[in-house]
Amino acid sequence: MTLQPWLHELREPIADTSVFRLQKVRARSPRTGQYRTFSVLDAGDWVNVIALTAAREIVLVRQFRHGTADFTLEIPGGMVDRGESPAEAAVRELREESGYTGGEPVKLGEVTPNPALFNNLCHTYLVEGCLRRYEPEPDHDEDIEVLTRPLSDIPGIIASGGIHHALVICAFWWLAQSRPLLLKTSEFTGAGS
Repeated sequence: MTLQPWLHELREPIADTSVFRLQKVRARSPRTGQYRTFSVLDAGDWVNVIALTAAREIVLVRQFRHGTADFTLEIPGGMVDRGESPAEAAVRELREESGYTGGEPVKLGEVTPNPALFNNLCHTYLVEGCLRRYEPEPDHDEDIEVLTRPLSDIPGIIASGGIHHALVICAFWWLAQSRPLLLKTSEFTGAGS
């Protein structure tokens, strides 16, 4: 059987927030012809930034997340503003959240954060040679603690649950896949030398 796309016949706005727009979508199955209603979150693209210092330390941010009502350890990132490229957003978010700047952002990859619900992309960038040149300027609804950890510590932090944000873990996967010369396999996987 060859899969065919569902036919979206009606999109009805339900709610509009500063982060996404909730839509009700009426769609018809190409296989059965039956109609179903789905919820879709229409959101702008996001960026994640792996900021690496000359000492091979990763810039991390710790902040409270309302979805889980808990603190998370992440890499700098956020929404791509209207009229801004993902690379520009990566540079802006890195500076705003951490005060760090570095070389030109290099795109490592992109993913669909949750294609069952969201219609956006999350772009991951690497910025090398980072130095803290500014004071962080977080948004009014962000309280952020900036930390650095050796790149070699990241696998253990992930394995212990210290980093559990799926898009951040995916960003480190992109780094491992895209920059094998930057990472020693044993360093990233935690295996012995």
